[in-house]
Amino acid sequence: MTHRAILAGVSVGRGAPVAVMGVLNVSPESFHAGSVHTEGDDLLAAALAMVDAGAALIDVGARSTAPYRASSVSDRDECERLGRAVEVLAAKVPVPISADTARPEPARAALDAGARVINDISGLRHPELAALVRERSAGAVLMAFPNDVPSSHPPAATVKTLLQEALARARGAGIPDERVVLDPGIGFFRSEQVAWDEWDSAVLAGLRELDSLGRPLCVGVSRKSFLGATIGRDRTEDRLAASLAATAVAVWNGASLVRTHDVAETLDAVRIAERIRSAGRTL
Repeated sequence: MTHRAILAGVSVGRGAPVAVMGVLNVSPESFHAGSVHTEGDDLLAAALAMVDAGAALIDVGARSTAPYRASSVSDRDECERLGRAVEVLAAKVPVPISADTARPEPARAALDAGARVINDISGLRHPELAALVRERSAGAVLMAFPNDVPSSHPPAATVKTLLQEALARARGAGIPDERVVLDPGIGFFRSEQVAWDEWDSAVLAGLRELDSLGRPLCVGVSRKSFLGATIGRDRTEDRLAASLAATAVAVWNGASLVRTHDVAETLDAVRIAERIRSAGRTL
């Protein structure tokens, strides 16, 4: 059974309601323009609106990590963007701030500014970042990041192996399991032998295969490309309904934390999926 994690005071996993993490970006190059808020007042207003809508955490990114939108943002620029954004939010937003970065120096800037969770798409492949998370007693969301060589195994099995490796790196760095949540990396596997949209659908269908890892799962499907490929919607603005459908499936299959651009609508979908899932277990 999946154990519980505590991300900066937010309970995630066994016995806790599925939590929603609101996504904000200060990176103009981000794939969904609707998530971008580069000015301080606008950023703060967007974050507070997400909290009012029910977000348990706010996740802030300062450079695009979408694999089809290669980012040329330097460490220095990411540090400045992320540190400034977190400083604006941490003082006035009543929920924990998560920093979406895989680089040690931007993570340090974010933690110095008040972030309490690091959301690392690389799964702690940088030892300095792992040490920083341990030293600061930060929460960690660790993603399954694809290897350079395509996998010969099915999608869920490949993701499970990558998450096992990320969890081993966290343990090796002295980060307690109770501060770790795992992410199957929807949208990041673009060079596998299976078409990327088929891959993402297969991972969502097979989330239960990740239960044996013993850690709660964070799933982010919001506005992503596999949805557009499935329903023929090129614009991210046209993928809300698809995002909600995929979110409901993720929750049904065991997601404990959902990362989204659309907090109010997503929370409705989450609660309905939770209710039906719970009813099936008790009747």
